[in-house]
Amino acid sequence: MKRGKRYQDSFKLVDRARLYDTAEGIELVKQTAKAKFDETIEANVRLGVNPKHADQQVRGAVVLPHGTGRTVKVLVFAKGDKAREAENAGADFVGAEEMVQKIQTENWFDFDVCVATPDMMGVVGRIGRILGPKGLMPNPKSGTVTMDVGKAVSDIKAGKVEYRVDKWGIVHVPIGKVSFDNEKINENFAALMDAIVKAKPASSKGTYLKSVVLSSTMGPGVKINPGQF
Repeated sequence: MKRGKRYQDSFKLVDRARLYDTAEGIELVKQTAKAKFDETIEANVRLGVNPKHADQQVRGAVVLPHGTGRTVKVLVFAKGDKAREAENAGADFVGAEEMVQKIQTENWFDFDVCVATPDMMGVVGRIGRILGPKGLMPNPKSGTVTMDVGKAVSDIKAGKVEYRVDKWGIVHVPIGKVSFDNEKINENFAALMDAIVKAKPASSKGTYLKSVVLSSTMGPGVKINPGQF
């Protein structure tokens, strides 16, 4: 793949053979982010698990102390008092069967996260094949199937992110923007890594944290020493 001059200049600043400590790595990621927009910084963590085995799935959610820097639109499937609770907490869209129909008939996806009360999962299940591949299906493990919809919405708006290992055994999670100061990015990164380490499956043997890489949207990856965690 032919890379642009800006990327090539940034790439030269990174020592590919080196494992950076967190503070130096964050500074380098920011230094190599040369796009004209506020790039997102993402953590990419390769784990020593086999995602094909159900008991080695790594999935959960964590509230980043300083959020991700982006506005998240939340859709809540709920009725009655729970619908009002979601609205009061700041949910962008609240509904039941009519929201399912809107998604089915209008191919509407103007939201980033779905939350549902347990009693609504039968209704939401009708569009499971649509929401699932997009990573939008509510799930108890990520806290998006709950009776406490107010707290769920508040947490998501405050910076709660989901993490889930993909079929290659890698977790990809945004941890902030280049415009964040280094301390905020560091604290967000530490919160994520703490959650991932605690989520280690009992059946996982050998090295759990295979590699940790930080990168900006348009910048090169910077390898972080996984031994710190």
